[in-house]
Amino acid sequence: MPPSGMSLPPSARLSLPGPPSPPFPAPAPAPVGGGDGAAHAPRSALERVLGGPTGLGTTGLRLAPDAECADTDAAPDVSPEREPAAGQPVPGLYHHPVPEPDPARVEEVSRRVRSWAVDEVQAVPPEWEDQFDGFSVGRYMVACHPDAPTIDHLMVATRLMVAENAVDDCYCEDHGGSPVGLGGRLLLAHTALDPLHTTKEYEPAWVESLRSDAPRRAYHSAMDYFLRQSTASQADRYRHDMARLHLGYLAEAAWAQTEYMPEVWEYLAMRQFNNFRPCPTITDTVGGYELPADLHAQPAMQRVIALAGNATTIVNDLYSYTKELKSPGTHLNLPVVIAQREDLSERDAYLKAVEVHNDLMRAFEAEAASLATACPVPTVPRFLRGVAAWVDGNHYWHQTNTYRYSLPDFW
Repeated sequence: MPPSGMSLPPSARLSLPGPPSPPFPAPAPAPVGGGDGAAHAPRSALERVLGGPTGLGTTGLRLAPDAECADTDAAPDVSPEREPAAGQPVPGLYHHPVPEPDPARVEEVSRRVRSWAVDEVQAVPPEWEDQFDGFSVGRYMVACHPDAPTIDHLMVATRLMVAENAVDDCYCEDHGGSPVGLGGRLLLAHTALDPLHTTKEYEPAWVESLRSDAPRRAYHSAMDYFLRQSTASQADRYRHDMARLHLGYLAEAAWAQTEYMPEVWEYLAMRQFNNFRPCPTITDTVGGYELPADLHAQPAMQRVIALAGNATTIVNDLYSYTKELKSPGTHLNLPVVIAQREDLSERDAYLKAVEVHNDLMRAFEAEAASLATACPVPTVPRFLRGVAAWVDGNHYWHQTNTYRYSLPDFW
């Protein structure tokens, strides 16, 4: 195997493994709008990644912890049986069903995160508690991280998710957010993740600012918990991806202020930054191991992570489409941009956005499988399996969260 840090040959990204035996049957998604059946593309590439490597030295790569290492919080074995999930999936959307998340874990994570958000950091006032409960963040994170060894590991991701949404809601969107002055607010909030190094005279004012509003309190507390579980390189990786996220927020805000409708490719560029990337990038921290920094930084790995983030964010665009149409003003999402820039009907633009998602998903799967073959360092396929699980869990949450989302009547 190549030592960590070794560059991958360009041809590695083009060489896919042969078809494996499927680990479980899954229904093929329906083609978009009765099209040419593109949604029926084979899943064999990612099945190899999800199945994990075999042979000597690979027993530690199973999603469920070994019995001798398990504690009372340990994740149960993932059953190959597929129970039907609640909610209607977007017709023609290429996705993989996941088992219902362990209800005991969901209940405990939900209880702990509610206590943290409401009481510890006071990020959720009483009038928002019904929306917080409807977000179902515990079910979300348990579905996305089936390899988390303990509830404490799951809580690392759950607090960060809640904190990120507090910033988005309070600074950008639903609860008083505005594009006006957003850069200054985001910069100060980012210092809760990436601390300010200043003089003794001015440090107290900065420390006090971390308590000044709910988003900063949530960021600071969630990051503190994260630092207790992560290595220094994992923490720095997360800060980098959060800076990317904030840059994406700023681009969208600038377009809102100038009433600019981006080209489709420009919108997709913005969504590569304003997306879910910080969530799957910490999959190894939540899993209780580390993908070494030099392997995480490999261009091939960065491409896989970017494609995963891009695909999952288009899932959000598709499921939140009707919700966002009801909000005042023009809310940018991929179907809206396609309709405007390519002069398509709302229905045709939405169906084309489904195709964009499917193309991104297939690219993610092919690149992940190729990378797992080219760089079989044990933590690489393990990390890729974790990212794939996050992609699938993210779709599961969007599909099943009927409190927040409903589909347009296009079929």
